[in-house]
Amino acid sequence: MEHDNCDPASRPSTRDRLITVTCELLEFQGYHATGLNEILATSESPKGSLYHHFPNGKEELTIAAISKVGTAVLERIRDSLSPENGPAHATVPAFIRDISMNVERSGYRTGGPITTVALEAAASSKALRTACAEIYREWQLAVERALIASGSNQSEAESVATSIIARIEGGIIMARCERSRRPLDAIADELEQDLACRAKEKQK
Repeated sequence: MEHDNCDPASRPSTRDRLITVTCELLEFQGYHATGLNEILATSESPKGSLYHHFPNGKEELTIAAISKVGTAVLERIRDSLSPENGPAHATVPAFIRDISMNVERSGYRTGGPITTVALEAAASSKALRTACAEIYREWQLAVERALIASGSNQSEAESVATSIIARIEGGIIMARCERSRRPLDAIADELEQDLACRAKEKQK
């Protein structure tokens, strides 16, 4: 899922630069194509700094990077789907359309490094697979809470939240491949109708 780039007022620490650059490189070119030398060069970090901050190397650095993004996206989900902004059948589609717009603005280059790591490394690295699964689960729980606040029961909210996160992640991949907002906008339109129908049924 796409995220906002950080724009710190002062030069970040070496550790933060390593994490930020790793996020960007993972997002643009994937896990296997991102090498440690490229991370060091792009972040303008001393050679010994990577293993000083991340003794287990690329895997540990990648987990730190996707965790940072995961937390940023989680905060956006919570803010966007807050009951103060309206019912879920309004806030969820609006959130997805915002993602669609941001992916388009990036020239279809961004969409979050978590998907690329999950696709490339989950099968070969238990640590990365676990980290990705935990992030996805946190996102799902945030959506669940928004659905429950709009009247869904626990079972329905869990099922629908899983579907929403899966659709968004798949929609981002399709949007980047097609270089078009169409997949994400179609998901937003369909969810808007589906969630509105569910809300009406609960009012009967």
